[in-house]
Amino acid sequence: MIHELLHNKKVILASASPRRKELFALLGINAYIIPAEIAEPINGEEPQVQAMQNALRKAEIVKNKVDKDAVVIAADTLVAIDNHILGKPLNQKEASRYLRLLSGNTHSVYTGICIFYNEIANINYEQTLVHFAELTELEIKSYIETGEPMDKAGAYGIQGYGAQFITAVDGCYYNVMGFPVRKFYEMLNAILEKEEK
Repeated sequence: MIHELLHNKKVILASASPRRKELFALLGINAYIIPAEIAEPINGEEPQVQAMQNALRKAEIVKNKVDKDAVVIAADTLVAIDNHILGKPLNQKEASRYLRLLSGNTHSVYTGICIFYNEIANINYEQTLVHFAELTELEIKSYIETGEPMDKAGAYGIQGYGAQFITAVDGCYYNVMGFPVRKFYEMLNAILEKEEK
């Protein structure tokens, strides 16, 4: 189990995300929080490539601030519909536009993860499909007024008010929260096995 793999290691979470911090606590991981403040511009790469690149950059910044035997974990989550990436909305108008795009459609959530341990890096990603109900203009307006969409990729949070708009999830639910737990477990096992050989 994850907490057993990490019980005698210094763990660094290179993220300010309250959702990731909450998931780490649920998994029994006692991590130091050292956010990596980086720009996350949207470029022409595929969403999963961008998510992995951003996670790698975050992990590299933080790993250079800590001991090399620390386990540094970074993640980056992107929402994409028809390969068009929806980042965190800049304002309420953009949040409305994003929610109209998601309304009645299926989109993908990609989370790139990077783990650094003793100069070994393991980078991968998870993809989950999320199906949205048709939203009325009133629902969009009311949701934006909660403030929840404003700091979320794609302008919604599955673990909050946004849950009521989701009709189905194909894949890892925790990925939509911003941290695919099973994928992380597999990656952690792989990097620690490399270290033991």
